[in-house]
Amino acid sequence: MTCVIHKNCLDEIFRHAQEAYPEECCGIIIDGSGCQFVRRFQNIQNLLHEEDPLRYPFSASIAYTVDRAEAERAFTSIKENGQILTAFYHSHPDHPALFSEEDKAAQTVFGEPEFPNTAQIVIALCGGAISGIKCFKWQPMTKEFSECRLKVGVIGDCKS
Repeated sequence: MTCVIHKNCLDEIFRHAQEAYPEECCGIIIDGSGCQFVRRFQNIQNLLHEEDPLRYPFSASIAYTVDRAEAERAFTSIKENGQILTAFYHSHPDHPALFSEEDKAAQTVFGEPEFPNTAQIVIALCGGAISGIKCFKWQPMTKEFSECRLKVGVIGDCKS
């Protein structure tokens, strides 16, 4: 299994992760009209944590939550424009690029992902510098996300 992400998108998600540090960033990579581009999402985890620390015990330094309405607008736009949701991404500040149990829980409903063909990219940072990146894909037979090869593609300048 291979996930191809174009260099311009990797550069953008690295920038996003570094700008958000020491908090987690999150977003998606979209394919359309021969181009790949990034759409950043706002991490609302701190807001949720402040409002209800029992339900949301973690701050944005170790967790992320996307506003569902913001995500739905993005998914609707992707569908209406004949695009493909290629990957979700998020960062792990000062932690390794692993797909945690919390990550799995966030991406699955009743044990199945809402977007089973979409890759999951995790960017690790150490002291604000990129220290790793890994890609994971859903395996329906094992009902787990497993690491897959991440290949950097080259494409012309595509802007979102």
